[in-house]
Amino acid sequence: MASGLNTEVQFLKGVGPRYAKFYNKIGIFTVEDVLLNLPRRYQDRRNIPPISEAKPGQMVTVKGTIRRIESRTVSGGRVILKAILEDRSGAITLTWFNQPWVRKQLEDSSGEIIAFGTVKAGQYLDEIASPEWESLGEDDGEEFAKIFPIYPLTEGLPQKVARAAAKAAIETYLGFMVDPLPSGLLKSQNLRDLKWSLRQIHMPDDEASQKLAHKRLAFEEFLYLQLELAMRRAQTKQEMGIAFPIEDLIAGKEIELQHALEQEPSSRKEKVTKGVSQPQDLFFSVESERRSGVPLWNQVHEMLPFELTKAQRRVIGEVFDDMARPFPMNRLVQGDVGAGKTAVAAACMLAAVRSGYQCAMMAPTEILAEQHGKSIRKFLEPLGIRVELLIGKQGAKERKLAGEAVANGSAQVAVGTHALIQEGVEFQNLGFVVVDEQHRFGVLQRKALRDKGIGNPDVLVMTATPIPRTLTMTLYGDLDVSIIDELPPGRKPIKTHAKKPFEREGIYRSLRELLNQGRQAYFVCPMVSESEKMMAAAAEELYDTLRMQAFAEYRVGLLHGQMKAADKDVVMESFRKHELDILVATTVIEVGVDVPNASVMVIEDANRFGLSQLHQLRGRVGRGDTQSYCILVSDPKSEDAMKRIEVMTQTTDGFVIAEEDLKIRGPGNMAGTEQSGQLDLKVADMVRDAALLEVARGVAMKIVSSDPLLEGKEWEMVHQKLKQKRSDVALITIS
Repeated sequence: MASGLNTEVQFLKGVGPRYAKFYNKIGIFTVEDVLLNLPRRYQDRRNIPPISEAKPGQMVTVKGTIRRIESRTVSGGRVILKAILEDRSGAITLTWFNQPWVRKQLEDSSGEIIAFGTVKAGQYLDEIASPEWESLGEDDGEEFAKIFPIYPLTEGLPQKVARAAAKAAIETYLGFMVDPLPSGLLKSQNLRDLKWSLRQIHMPDDEASQKLAHKRLAFEEFLYLQLELAMRRAQTKQEMGIAFPIEDLIAGKEIELQHALEQEPSSRKEKVTKGVSQPQDLFFSVESERRSGVPLWNQVHEMLPFELTKAQRRVIGEVFDDMARPFPMNRLVQGDVGAGKTAVAAACMLAAVRSGYQCAMMAPTEILAEQHGKSIRKFLEPLGIRVELLIGKQGAKERKLAGEAVANGSAQVAVGTHALIQEGVEFQNLGFVVVDEQHRFGVLQRKALRDKGIGNPDVLVMTATPIPRTLTMTLYGDLDVSIIDELPPGRKPIKTHAKKPFEREGIYRSLRELLNQGRQAYFVCPMVSESEKMMAAAAEELYDTLRMQAFAEYRVGLLHGQMKAADKDVVMESFRKHELDILVATTVIEVGVDVPNASVMVIEDANRFGLSQLHQLRGRVGRGDTQSYCILVSDPKSEDAMKRIEVMTQTTDGFVIAEEDLKIRGPGNMAGTEQSGQLDLKVADMVRDAALLEVARGVAMKIVSSDPLLEGKEWEMVHQKLKQKRSDVALITIS
């Protein structure tokens, strides 16, 4: 038997081998694990209202006596269990789905129980579905009127056992805990020490003490996260990168190619000079030479057929400043749908090419890569800059020619999908990398592209998915962040309307008027499943209904993820050319499809989609200068679904929507499973504790600025904790 904090959980009072096995199932093996298994919420039993005062929509604690228990089996063998809980004022139904064992637990109880959950309106009595509950024994009278912690547990491990174990750990072993945070930091941030905080988080004297304990523990959790990001960022700043001659370019000075290669080994210089001194395309050479010495901003204005917004100019300036510095750029550019991120990327790639380097732009899908390829060519090729597209569907000859142009340097820009990072694709002097919708690429994919460059290329990450500030500080805290918070002039806000299914005929009537005016429309099928096959089937059913019934006189097309790439391209190109009036699609059109003439987006069963996805889908219209509409057809039942529809009809601001999405779904679901190791927060809540996250970030940056490797004695335990967390994340990743 180990001693102190390493004592096995089975030796805590009330646990034993019987419950230790359930603790082990959820990763709790020692006394220290019990102390750090914190309550996820609390029940305040000091004031429990009569059952008659519980109203639908409220989360309540009710106390009473079980009067009747009924269970029935429904289709699929599922069991629905109902119990009537009664007090002197009234009664309420408690319902459990597919948990038949609860019946025996209720029958074995004293009959008097306490239950917690959300009240819903019922046909005869109001109801609490899947409540948390426990039996009230004869000895519970004196201990009843308290704030009770509710722990994250597993089946077979009762809350009573968890509370008893935590109490025993506090009373017997808390003295072994050593606070990793130095006293000076605690004092400067007005935080309580670890032992006091753990006692009050498990056994709060009152609500105020519990909140102080939460603040201390949440701050520590945020601090580790922000220190890790700050150290990573500081390390990047110490690496040598490319110092692009931006000031000379802006001033209109001619740039010698040798200037751009000063930091490269002689063998690399010879390779680069050889490739660039023998251009294969006379037009590109002449056009590029003609603009030699023209100030950079003049060239930017020449290549763009529109005026940049103030936000675009600001962001380009921020990127230019980074490019001029001698360490690698790592910058995230956020911009809502239609904010003009591609134009910003083109301006920055122009600066890199004029400095003597190649650029690469990687997109997550072939449709988006082709769209970027067309846009970048339109911007850069008139200036004498050759752009090549590299995607999987290209024929062998076309792919070979494009690859050769990139390898020998005659093509200064390569746009593509993950095909860019495949073996056999070589760059001559890649110095600037753009990654679009980076959350769709893995870390190794991004690194593989960067490794094809000279030294440490500058990296510009772009996303059209607005990210809440709190998530930006955690997921992308090692990046500098720029936000394009302004739409181009002339863009009309999309009008969004929520409609019920029985209102479809009115929707179709209005849509026919717009189609007759020459407009086009999208119909997005309901997301019936995460399965591509089931989504494709739903799209095919909707397609048949529209083309044979509601819109038989119009040209209707179908696009979904199960189609062959070539067939998808044919359909999309037909829609772009207005050879189709209506496109029925799955969420395959969520990102990157740009058809300015499409002015209506109808989303069927909109309540099945998340806020971020609804916003991305809506962004497929409103690309032209005519008024566009988004129709959300739904009949939401849950509170969250109703809130999502309400938010969509009230705002088109992607950042407002992202903040609301964070409140509804929480950070883990927004970030995706690939970020789960980074967002393993047990105490802190990024919505509720956003201000504390800001404080922790500032503290972390200050610490790292004076002690980049945390070598000071006062940070010894903090450094150990960080190394342990890195090890844990690595194990999670490997397994």
